[in-house]
Amino acid sequence: MLYNLFAPLSEDFIFFNLFRFLTFRTGGAIITAMVLSFLLGPSIIRWLKKRQHSGQPIRDDGPKSHIISKAGTPTMGGILILLSFGVSTLLWADLSNGYVWATLTVTLGFGFIGFLDDYLKVTKNSHEGISALTKLFLQIILSLLAVIWIVNITAPPLSLSLAVPFFKDMLINLGWFFIPLAIIVIVGSSNAVNLTDGLDGLAIVPVMIAASSYALIAYLVGNVVFSSYLQIHGVPGAGELTVFCGALVGAGLGFLWFNAPPASVFMGDTGSLSMGSALGIISVVTKHEIVLLIIGGLFVLETVSVVVQVTSFKLTGKRVFRMAPLHHHYEQKGWPEATIVIRFWIIAVILALIGLATLKLR
Repeated sequence: MLYNLFAPLSEDFIFFNLFRFLTFRTGGAIITAMVLSFLLGPSIIRWLKKRQHSGQPIRDDGPKSHIISKAGTPTMGGILILLSFGVSTLLWADLSNGYVWATLTVTLGFGFIGFLDDYLKVTKNSHEGISALTKLFLQIILSLLAVIWIVNITAPPLSLSLAVPFFKDMLINLGWFFIPLAIIVIVGSSNAVNLTDGLDGLAIVPVMIAASSYALIAYLVGNVVFSSYLQIHGVPGAGELTVFCGALVGAGLGFLWFNAPPASVFMGDTGSLSMGSALGIISVVTKHEIVLLIIGGLFVLETVSVVVQVTSFKLTGKRVFRMAPLHHHYEQKGWPEATIVIRFWIIAVILALIGLATLKLR
């Protein structure tokens, strides 16, 4: 909004020229989202505590220590993230950019699905919320609408093509098969982050690391000079998602203040589903869907651990891990929660650096 208001005035007032720069507006988005989180956090947490007398329902089949250490902690803290990052994005992004509205719609839409799930869990005092099939159906429909929207505003041949990292000219035209692939990316990313959200601070920091990586990617693919130099496929208009990613990082930093061990609030499905979907749709817009498997590799590992565990148990009656997802396996081995969280953060940083290296290795 500030860009749309002040950028046209830059010819008469030199100060307003700052609003033309993505770097300036991204910095503004980070600070705005972070400050809003700090200001709104205490009141939102108090409000959640009043309405959640027992806090987030703890699963009986989870680690036994959680029943004692995490009982009574309110969930649905994703509301704080969505409010902070949503307001910040609307303030600092170019609101005439279709990619901004598509990503916002998906992120807030998945957040609403997560909110409904959390609300049912809290009101029923049960870990069972929306049925898995209903949740998946809603996610697919929302993703389908968003992908069609993105395809319509992206110029061919990029609109229906998959870019392959490490190869400067490789662009696989999937035709309309690209749409189901993109849906899988968005829905898969959303649920992968959801599975990772099991310990205080475990999910939000890798989300911020991935968002920071995609802020750089969005800036580069949206810039003709840099995309040509790096020999990556440029996507005109995608650079505006740098501001979106900045707002996501700022909101994440603010939320981490309250989610740091011992957490005062959990993000719940409201936060994890929305944050995961945001990463998924940004990768689709920037044509770096495959790179998300590397940058978001921690989320992939957590998801694979669940798939392996379930498959192994059904086929052989034996478990590969002591408990899935993967972070619970290490809890059962006796690792302190802080050790697991920090080591997983380190892994997320390493994977993000490897993912960013694909920009130059062509």
